[in-house]
Amino acid sequence: MIAIDSNMAYHGTCDYQKGVPVVQRASSQQKRLLRDFGANIRRWRKVNGMSAVQVAERAFITRQTLRNIENGTGTARMDSLFAVLMILGVDGTVVDAADPYNNNAGRSRIDDILSAGGTI
Repeated sequence: MIAIDSNMAYHGTCDYQKGVPVVQRASSQQKRLLRDFGANIRRWRKVNGMSAVQVAERAFITRQTLRNIENGTGTARMDSLFAVLMILGVDGTVVDAADPYNNNAGRSRIDDILSAGGTI
């Protein structure tokens, strides 16, 4: 993890463009996180006792798209990814994990913004 300032941290390799941090899309850290995320999706499929064919059919995606998601490769569309997460019953968990209110750093930043008169 690379600290950008005292309030935020970014995973992966970071560059700056016009003073703003920009995460490189092809960083090795991002590739590892995508592989880990895909492996977790595969584990959830197995925990639910479902085959890849069953998940792909129920999510209305191709088997190749599911393979790309589970391998952390390719460019699966967000709606395809969420269809898989819904079939596996973890869509709410993923949405909650991305909510800044469910994170200490996020809540702190929100408090700072609101106390300065900003809006979220």
